[in-house]
Amino acid sequence: MQLRNRGSAVIIESGKVAVIKRIREGKEYFVFPGGGIEEDESPEQATIREAFEELGVHIEIKESIGTVHFNGVQYYFLSEIIGGTFGTGSFEEYGENHNRGSYEPMWLPIDKLVSLDVRPMEIAEVVTELVG
Repeated sequence: MQLRNRGSAVIIESGKVAVIKRIREGKEYFVFPGGGIEEDESPEQATIREAFEELGVHIEIKESIGTVHFNGVQYYFLSEIIGGTFGTGSFEEYGENHNRGSYEPMWLPIDKLVSLDVRPMEIAEVVTELVG
């Protein structure tokens, strides 16, 4: 498998966190919005671009809350929505022929994070501690 670094947004509002509900190969799980860092792009720039592509929102990055080493380096940033409309993003880059499963942006109550299959769990735990 090719290693690819990625940037991800952790957006917290009213006791909930923005996630992407994934159903793929019969499994349901949740991931933080984000994606691959393109050439000549910083992790922060990738996170901002991906939040718009996946969620339809413009964000401002507040701070780094962690990195995870899995198929490359994944950067997680506490972020705030500054514009756009949540849920209006598109996943066109995946196309219908890629068999990548379904993607559903949603708000998940933070107190449910560690009891669900949230990936990566170490970031879900950090988010739970941030608001705890």
